[in-house]
Amino acid sequence: MTERRFRRAVAAVRSNAERVRGLSDDELRAETPRLRRELARGRSLDAIMPEAYAAIAEADRRVLGTYPYDEQIYGAAALQAGCLAEMSTGEGKTLTATMPLYLHALTGRSTILVTANEYLAYRDADHMRPVFAFMGLTERAGVSQTPDHTLTNDEKRENYAADILYTTHGVLAFDYLLNNLVKRAEDRFLRDFDFILIDEADSVLLDSAQMPLVISGSPRVQSDLYATADFFASTLREDRDYEVEDKAVWLTDAGVSYAERFFGINNLFARESFDLNRHIQLALRARVLFKPQKDYMVSDKGEVVLLDNSTGRSLPGMKLRGGVHQALEQKEHLEISQEQRSVASITYQNLFLMFPTMCGMSGTFSDARRELLHVYHKRVVVVPTHRRVQRVDREDRYFQTAEDQYEAALKEALRCHASGRPVLVVTATIQDTQIFSRMLVEKHVPHSVLNANNAYWEAEIIAAAGQKNAVTVSTGMAGRGTDIKLGEGVRELGGLAVIGLGRMQNTRLERQARGRAGRQGDPGSSQFFVSLEDEVVTQMYPERVSQILDADRTVSRRRLRDVIDRAQRTIGEQSVSSREQAVRYDRILRRQREILYGARNRLLDGEAVPEEQVLSVVRQNLGRFVEGHPRLTQAELNRYVLDNLSYELDEGELSMLRDAPDARTLLGRMDAYAKRLYAAKVATFASPEDLQDYTRACMLKALDEGWVEEVDYLQQLQYAIVSRGTAQRNPIFEYSREAYRSFQDMQRMMMESIARNFFLAEFQTGRDGKRKILFP
Repeated sequence: MTERRFRRAVAAVRSNAERVRGLSDDELRAETPRLRRELARGRSLDAIMPEAYAAIAEADRRVLGTYPYDEQIYGAAALQAGCLAEMSTGEGKTLTATMPLYLHALTGRSTILVTANEYLAYRDADHMRPVFAFMGLTERAGVSQTPDHTLTNDEKRENYAADILYTTHGVLAFDYLLNNLVKRAEDRFLRDFDFILIDEADSVLLDSAQMPLVISGSPRVQSDLYATADFFASTLREDRDYEVEDKAVWLTDAGVSYAERFFGINNLFARESFDLNRHIQLALRARVLFKPQKDYMVSDKGEVVLLDNSTGRSLPGMKLRGGVHQALEQKEHLEISQEQRSVASITYQNLFLMFPTMCGMSGTFSDARRELLHVYHKRVVVVPTHRRVQRVDREDRYFQTAEDQYEAALKEALRCHASGRPVLVVTATIQDTQIFSRMLVEKHVPHSVLNANNAYWEAEIIAAAGQKNAVTVSTGMAGRGTDIKLGEGVRELGGLAVIGLGRMQNTRLERQARGRAGRQGDPGSSQFFVSLEDEVVTQMYPERVSQILDADRTVSRRRLRDVIDRAQRTIGEQSVSSREQAVRYDRILRRQREILYGARNRLLDGEAVPEEQVLSVVRQNLGRFVEGHPRLTQAELNRYVLDNLSYELDEGELSMLRDAPDARTLLGRMDAYAKRLYAAKVATFASPEDLQDYTRACMLKALDEGWVEEVDYLQQLQYAIVSRGTAQRNPIFEYSREAYRSFQDMQRMMMESIARNFFLAEFQTGRDGKRKILFP
């Protein structure tokens, strides 16, 4: 039924194409305002889709000299239906995207395309801008071409105001968080979300979605527990003291008892032991879950530099959240950097689910159909290829040892190279690229290496990989989004030969690697060489691998395949579980985030704050204070007044409060005192508008300070809560309960801060002559 629907859409576009082909350039441009009028009259996007697609397809032909194939129109129809379109490498996803982008831009609402990296976003925006400009639309790239240049809020506002924006998922997520941290309404730059198209969507929706994005702010007081916790973690033994599963690690019951003896405490899970528990978890994660040269490397400057697992790219300047980065620095005996507070956080899953309409394209979706449907509620549509795939995917070759595996892969690479065929060796880790590169050097074979150390040139290196005699060694999916076009005479030699070295984290990554060859009906081949010593296998079954290798006998291919493939399946399942866990944790935070961001926006937009609302907050604060001090001393009373109501102690007022016979009378008198102070404060303002601006500023300050504490606490809590599973508790349930309790604490803290800010904040005139509020 679905396939018939999209084929009907292709036929409808082709039918309209006959009409628009006869239009002059001016008449073709006039299609944009005409279609906008049709939408204004009530026609739906689906109704005008054939006309809109035909118009932009004709513009593609006139401006770029390229008209979309039927298969590209088929894919564009699937995108308009809100599906995830699987389109093979080289099938023209960039051109396909012009159709749904143009259609949704006609609405005048936010229309965004995100892709995996800055290079692709800038390249595609630059390439497609003339087409959209021809049709009267504005299009911008939301990323900077200069790595050191940070876009200003004004530049971002111009970008997001464009009819169509090309950007990256990381930039969009951080912009969303930053947009909700501004102090003034005029500093906001985002429009309301409406339509998003995700290119290289499996990388964005799956591979990049395991960790939330976090914005760090003010530094936290540096802890001295890192060294002690790291030493403690170095004494632990797996299975006895800790267990590892689903990319998580936690102490066993024996490990908890050992920790309590080691640190001389009675209960590791007590609230007063929270910070120690957290540091133990950080040290354990750093030692067990993070591997050098795979997850991070130590730079020449003595800094921990993170690595992207799926591409091998280094991520300079990026730091892990919640103290993990500092734990890694301690593990490597480096100088510990300043730990920052987390001030805002979101997962990609929850970010993209905020868009009313979301769709995406990739070469490999079908392996993750169930997860994509479960998390994003999106159906995968496999788009037919324009030409039949000619690539020959040979059976994997299995080896017991890495030595035999490397030798066989090298022999195959040399055989292909001897005939002039271009060879692309795709490895699972950076170390593998370095080892294989040395082997090629020993054989005097000129080649290019693409890994974390030269990612700047990755597009150029990958683009040249299809030339005659070229040999390229690359990590994972480096250079993704760049087509490998065959050089002259290469087709006759058999096309590009892809050699996969090592079992990868999942089958999607391997399909991406195979898809480098055989673009648009080109000839080509692919074959993977895997062994028991691949990292995926040794990570999952270290003892089993040691037993097999130590046995010093030949193992059947069937048994090798069983162990190696099962390791990959298990790793893939753990990745799915990790992403689902991230969604569950962030779902708890999402409701709080929506409440806080909604309140912030109302204040920024100038919502009036009634006098009774402020006085009600004050009254509730006073009630909690009186209730919490059944035997109130003079010193406690003075301290409360100075900290919350007035910098001046009025002896007459204090005397009345002191003489109150009971708590009820005291509360009434304190409430009356606060009302008099409120009236005196109000009298200092020249107009009701000035008073409202001041009140909103006081509330906004309180909301932001409370929210920073809440986000930072919940980020830390995620690490500490894992170990509660060993105390016969459900970590998600525990996290939800703690989050609810901390949210209530945050609300109380905000109410106290609102009142304190209102009564005690003062105006200060700066050198520029502008008045600023000096908060207590």
